[in-house]
Amino acid sequence: MHLSITSLNSGSNGNCYYIGNRKEAVLVDAGISCRETEKRMKRLGLSMQKVKAIFISHEHSDHIRGLAVLAKKYQLPVFITPYTLQNCRLDLSEVQCVPFQAHEPVLVGELAVTAFPKLHDALDPHSFIVAYKDIKVGVFTDIGAPCANVIEHFQQCHAAFLEANYDEGLLEQGRYPYYLKNRIRGGRGHLSNRQALSLFMGYKPANMSHLLLAHLSKDNNCPKMVEELFTAHADGTQIIVASRFEETPVFNISCSAVIAAKVASNVGVQASLF
Repeated sequence: MHLSITSLNSGSNGNCYYIGNRKEAVLVDAGISCRETEKRMKRLGLSMQKVKAIFISHEHSDHIRGLAVLAKKYQLPVFITPYTLQNCRLDLSEVQCVPFQAHEPVLVGELAVTAFPKLHDALDPHSFIVAYKDIKVGVFTDIGAPCANVIEHFQQCHAAFLEANYDEGLLEQGRYPYYLKNRIRGGRGHLSNRQALSLFMGYKPANMSHLLLAHLSKDNNCPKMVEELFTAHADGTQIIVASRFEETPVFNISCSAVIAAKVASNVGVQASLF
């Protein structure tokens, strides 16, 4: 029993995350084209026929760019708040749009998807927890600060997509205009590496097996630096940097993965003493 997860793309050029069990799956956001979504899933051996719904976090174009075509082609219901729908500026007249309420699980087959509000400069932004049996995966991107909602839900996860958007020094010294720098770091923009690491170190549950670092800035961050930063504090959690250019591998998430890894590690340490 497990959940399979992958980032199909992550960054300001498009965001799309796949979470599913053996029978059904959901996409969180659809910020790359239908064609790219299909190509990347095919390369991973994933079938669009398993995808039963799309959940939209907010109306920014890098999260909805491919939504209309993808949802129409595969006749997928789109779970989206009324305010987000009003402001997404897409023709979704031929798409089934279903409103959701924060903190109320939406059942998609055996998957339960629960949304909760977050801090971001959109009209009605939400993050999501996807659960199957006792396994929970969180999608925590486009977050200005780790609010109480984020902290509460992060502590429940066996795996998570967590934003690490920018290095504070690179942002400060970079070419962005002052107003944009302030928008990014102003509490309703994006999480810095430092903020994300603080959340990870302070609230990571013992059974978190995978952390996919997401939505890295092309100009204000460095994937290798972020990976090294988090790996130094991983404590049994596998750290993966999600790319803005390609899909990640598929990772299978279960309740016991970290415990098994730590047991194996301890056995290795004990064996080396004799």
